[in-house]
Amino acid sequence: MQIGFETIRQILEHRLHQEDIEKLLHGLDEAGKAELFFRITEMLRRTSALADIANRVSDSLSLDVLFPRLMEVVTEALNADRSSLFLHDAETGELFSRVMQGDAIGEIRFPCHLGVAGSVFTSGTAEIIADAYADPRFNQEVDRRTGYRTRNILCVPIRNKNHEVIGITQVLNKQAGDFDSEDKRLLEGLSLQASAALENARLFEKVERQQREEAMLLEVSISIVAEIHLGPLLARIMAAATSLLEADRGTLFLYDADTHELYSRVAGGIAGEEIRFPADAGIAGECFSRGRVINIADAYSDSRFNPDFDRHTGYRTHSMLCMPIIARAERKIGVMQILNRKGGAFGSSDERRLRAFSAQAAVAIENAQLFEEITAERNYNEAILHSMNNAVLTLDAGGTLRKVNESARRILRRADGELISHGLDDIFYGRNSWVAKSLDKVRATGATDITVDTDLFIEGGETISVNLVTVQLNSLRDEPIGYMLMMEDITREKRLRNTMSRYMSKSVVDQLLASGEVELGGTGRDVSVLFSDIRGFTSISERLGAKETVALLNEYFTDMVDIVFAHNGVLDKYIGDMIMAVFGSVLQSDEDASNAVMVGNKMLTALHHLNRRRAERGDEAIRIGVGISTGHVVAGNIGSLKRMEYTVVGDRVNLAERLESANKFYGTSILFCDATWTAVRDHAAAREIDLIRVRGRDKPVAIYEALGHHSEDSFPHREEALAAFSEGLLRYRQRDWGGAEHCFSVALAANPNDGPSKIYFERCRIYGSTPPPAAWDGVWTMPNK
Repeated sequence: MQIGFETIRQILEHRLHQEDIEKLLHGLDEAGKAELFFRITEMLRRTSALADIANRVSDSLSLDVLFPRLMEVVTEALNADRSSLFLHDAETGELFSRVMQGDAIGEIRFPCHLGVAGSVFTSGTAEIIADAYADPRFNQEVDRRTGYRTRNILCVPIRNKNHEVIGITQVLNKQAGDFDSEDKRLLEGLSLQASAALENARLFEKVERQQREEAMLLEVSISIVAEIHLGPLLARIMAAATSLLEADRGTLFLYDADTHELYSRVAGGIAGEEIRFPADAGIAGECFSRGRVINIADAYSDSRFNPDFDRHTGYRTHSMLCMPIIARAERKIGVMQILNRKGGAFGSSDERRLRAFSAQAAVAIENAQLFEEITAERNYNEAILHSMNNAVLTLDAGGTLRKVNESARRILRRADGELISHGLDDIFYGRNSWVAKSLDKVRATGATDITVDTDLFIEGGETISVNLVTVQLNSLRDEPIGYMLMMEDITREKRLRNTMSRYMSKSVVDQLLASGEVELGGTGRDVSVLFSDIRGFTSISERLGAKETVALLNEYFTDMVDIVFAHNGVLDKYIGDMIMAVFGSVLQSDEDASNAVMVGNKMLTALHHLNRRRAERGDEAIRIGVGISTGHVVAGNIGSLKRMEYTVVGDRVNLAERLESANKFYGTSILFCDATWTAVRDHAAAREIDLIRVRGRDKPVAIYEALGHHSEDSFPHREEALAAFSEGLLRYRQRDWGGAEHCFSVALAANPNDGPSKIYFERCRIYGSTPPPAAWDGVWTMPNK
């Protein structure tokens, strides 16, 4: 006779009368009575288990506490060896359980479709597996790893009040026999009883986690907002992000718009190295360029992942979450890349948290970048102010000095304490009050005030010359916010200008100072050197006496030096009655040789006018000779440490002096060398005179006479005379003495005073009777200097 659980339930609930129970017992044999008592005992145990599970979970809102309590009750109620409980994580698509791992609660996770548990969860149907090893879904590796032996399994889904499957309960190895349908019903009852508590605990845990995350987000936000320096800020951001997501490490990449690259100053696991790569390369580049989140559960299964980095560092990347950092106006400024979440793959809640955090980080990064830019700009401006030779003084709107540069302290001979926080009236008073008045003009009109070459009296009795510019400083809204004074010390330039103006024209001085070549050191230069000398000056000075001689020289030098200056020449020196001028020693040009020849011609023309004035006064006329040479010299400050002068030295200087002297021999006024002729042959009136060897030079030099100063009176019939002279010089060098003599006689007939024609006429007569040796080269060696 079989007695069902419904009959037993009626007995236990006292719904059967005494006589009915006695009648039931009377119909049972001993074996039946024993089975009845077993079933009643089992029913009482299960009822007790349900009551026990309700009591144990009623006061628990923590999954960490709830999991072990439920598994303990289930194991006892089903008389099994062990049990486990898994809940579904919808964010990651996994089943998870909390178990003791040493002294702490650990978490086990696996995809919700794997194994027996995954199959029951997916199908929502309970299963009894009598032989675990015979079921292909069972993972025997777990037993081999733990040394445990699973015989049979009972696995049921856990449903909530809406009959949705939220997890599974799994019981292993029933201690007496196999699991049956009554065990399944009991476990389903226990699971149903526990489902409400599990959902409440999950909800509580979710709310608690959100509160904790919000508190942490607030804390880290305050932490990063408080940091204004970009380097430490990025380190704080990454430390906070990895902590917030419970990850192993992370990297923050910023965008460099100039190079279109992503670069990292803070990379987890790499100290002191900057990483750079194109802004559209790799996973981080795709995240940045597309502006979307990339969540990778298994990095090595993603073709975009580059494993070379792991091989280089020895690190192993499992999961990855990349989040673009977006600032105001949807401007992308970088990417956060978080690696290896400690609890498994990153979920949607991790994305939500990182998105909220990156929004806060974007604000902090923008502020830090702005601060870094402002700091760099300030340092740049400070460096400019420090390197400026001009004094710069800035004042606030009230006229109080707020900042001065190093040059201001140097020029004014004052320390910061004597300048800062003072008004201009406290610093510039008395004879220096013009500085404060300049500020008053600007404050009254708003227009820039410029004061040029004005004396500033420095404490200690020193006087300097300065140029002052006073300007008003305006805000972006064109409102006055202060004033700036720029003071240029021109004392040295003024002294140099005054000194140099005695040797060269104002235009050359201006060009020299403008070019910055005021440090006149020794350099090699190509120049044209001019020497001029008064003929018979010794006799003239003896006849005139000292006073009249000085008056003559002053009048002569005034006219001649003005001509030199007018053509960018430099007056090198006076040597008695001699003038030495140089063209190209300070500032070089292609016109140096032409200017030298032009000056020689104009000196002769000016001399003609000077002699007319002297004749009107009853004074005797004077004559001069000019020699010009072009070539390489050494120019620079030459002399002793106590006295130096800027001059030129070299063979070309000596040659110019020799040519000036040669005028006496040839009866000419201006002679210049072949190098000068090469530079002026296209536009200067001249004729070749001779091939000579002067003292101190073995190499002969061709010499030419400048004719630009002559008029018809000073050189009559010039064309006929020059043509005959040129033909005569050609025949002379061909040793045609007779023919040459005839040509020179024709030249003398045209101009009886032509000195070179006279000399060659006499030479031809001598060589006609006594020819020179066969090795004669046509060179004439000058008998004196």
